[in-house]
Amino acid sequence: MAKWRKSSHSPDANDCVEIGRGIGIRDSKAPTTHLPVSAKAWSAFLGLVRGASR
Repeated sequence: MAKWRKSSHSPDANDCVEIGRGIGIRDSKAPTTHLPVSAKAWSAFLGLVRGASR
């Protein structure tokens, strides 16, 4: 079974972005559907987001 984690930036439990390590990302309102994201793509995304916040 996949382990999903909610974003710490989501305002409440009903409007969350969740990540599944090695699986992808999904919207908590539609948990049966997710967007597959490779580990390499996720790392690149986080690097861009972190760089933009500096």
